[in-house]
Amino acid sequence: MYRQTGMDSARPHERSTAFDRMLIPVHRWIWSDIHRRVQKLLRFSETETDGGRDILRAAEVTSDPLLRRLYLEHAIDEFRHGVLFRHRAAELLKVSASRSSPGFHGDWLAPGGHGLDDLQVDGESDRNMLAFLHLSEKAAASRFTVYRDVMQHDPPTRAVFEEILHDETFHMNYTLTQLARVEPKRPRRHLWWARLSRLWKAYLRLATGLAGILGSMLLTIQYFVLLPPFAWLAKRAAHRERSGWTMDSPGHSDSLDRQY
Repeated sequence: MYRQTGMDSARPHERSTAFDRMLIPVHRWIWSDIHRRVQKLLRFSETETDGGRDILRAAEVTSDPLLRRLYLEHAIDEFRHGVLFRHRAAELLKVSASRSSPGFHGDWLAPGGHGLDDLQVDGESDRNMLAFLHLSEKAAASRFTVYRDVMQHDPPTRAVFEEILHDETFHMNYTLTQLARVEPKRPRRHLWWARLSRLWKAYLRLATGLAGILGSMLLTIQYFVLLPPFAWLAKRAAHRERSGWTMDSPGHSDSLDRQY
């Protein structure tokens, strides 16, 4: 009942974003390899399941009866999505078990699934929760649309994304509808704050990744550029040292009479 009502009162599913469409060739190449496909499906399964736990917690802490029912339905959908992804990955794993593992999975191009971006559910209001959920579901629907379109060579996986997209459309629509109900005056303000928060967290993830890459590069440069001269100087100094015991100068003969 609630699913049908939410769909009737909300706008239809929007197509994928320009950025996701621009990366279609890259996504097509990433998903063309069966081993990468298995790894990404398994990560999607974990993310969907984790998101379901967060939404289930949101259903426990909200005081709105309608939101509690919608959150519960949403959480059930997320757990089911996790099962669908995991089962499809298991089917593909039987085929890819004997193949070598490629090193590149392209995870930085598309985060695994869509969670709440480490949102603290217990400390968030219904308005903020709905805004974050709407943007997360909207981003997931955009990416899953691209994944479905590039899965021409794998009809079963394409069918999984197609089935999940119907739920994502409902999730995206009901969160926007309920946000307008909970905050009828300025719902767009909360969407903008949530969008800025997501951008900030995306920047932090990017900055952390770049810092790790730059740190590895600097350590590599130090190892191959700065360390060899010091090693050469240490060897040169070692050759100048005479082996065995050496006689100390008379001026230092009292060194054994005191501690320092």
